[in-house]
Amino acid sequence: MSDPGFTPDEMMTIAAARALKNDNVCFVGIGAPSAACNVARLTHAPDLTLIYESGTIGTAPDVLPLSIGDGELCDTAVTTVSVPEMFRYWLQGGRITVGFLSAAQLDRFGNINTTVIGDYNSPKTRLPGGGGAPEIASSCGEVFITMKQSLRGMVEKIDFFTSFGHGDGGDAREKLGIITKGPTLLVTDLAVWKPDPQTKEFTVVSLHRGVTRDQVQATCGWQAAFADTLEETPPPTERELTTLRDLKARTEAAHRGENAAARPRGA
Repeated sequence: MSDPGFTPDEMMTIAAARALKNDNVCFVGIGAPSAACNVARLTHAPDLTLIYESGTIGTAPDVLPLSIGDGELCDTAVTTVSVPEMFRYWLQGGRITVGFLSAAQLDRFGNINTTVIGDYNSPKTRLPGGGGAPEIASSCGEVFITMKQSLRGMVEKIDFFTSFGHGDGGDAREKLGIITKGPTLLVTDLAVWKPDPQTKEFTVVSLHRGVTRDQVQATCGWQAAFADTLEETPPPTERELTTLRDLKARTEAAHRGENAAARPRGA
C-alpha cells in the first residue's frame, strides 16, 4: 500500500473528532479521546464544551493534558467545580451529551475493561482502573470509544467488567434501568464501527483508506461483522491534519519543558 500521507493514528483521531457536533457537551477521557475532542474544537466545532473529570468545565487546552490534574485544564476552563459536583450535578444530572472513552480491553458489545488483565486476584497486568468511566458509560447521553485494534485489546470476553456498554446485547441496558444510549460509535486505527440496531453488536460501517476486511479481522478477537454497504472513511483534510500535528507538536514541546510563552497559541 502506498503512503496515503497520514498515519493510521491520525486517521483514527480525525475520524473520531468528526463525530462530535458543535453543540455537544462532552466528558473527555485522557489520551486518544482528548486528542480527538480538541481537534474537533479547533476545527468544525468551536463551541464544543469539554469537561474533564477533575471538574474543569468549558476547558480549551492549548496542549494535550498529561492527566486530569494537569494545570492546563484549569487554566483554560470557564470554571472549575468540585469533583462531587461534577459527578452528581453535571454527569448524573444528565447534562452531558457525549462521553468519550478508550479501553484496554473491549468486547463486541462495547463493554470496557480498564482494571486488570488476567485474574483479578492475580493479574498479569494491573491497569489504572475505572476512575469516572463507569459513571460516564451509564450517565452520558451516548458514548464514543476510540482505540487501536489488536487481538489483545478487542477480545471475545473482557477479563474485568469496568464500564457497562451493551452487556450481552439487545435490551440489556433497559433491563437494568439505564436510559442512556450507551456506546454508539467505535473508531479504531482501521475502521469505524457502529452497533447493530437490534443486537447492539459493533459492526464495521467504514474502512479507512487502504484497509481491507482481512486486516480488520486479523486484529479483532471476535468474528467481525461488516455492514452490507461498506464505505471508505474520507481521508483527513489538510486543515484537519495541520491542526492535529500542530497540537501534537505544541504538546511535545510543553512536556519537554519549553517555555510556554515561546510557543504559538492556537492552531
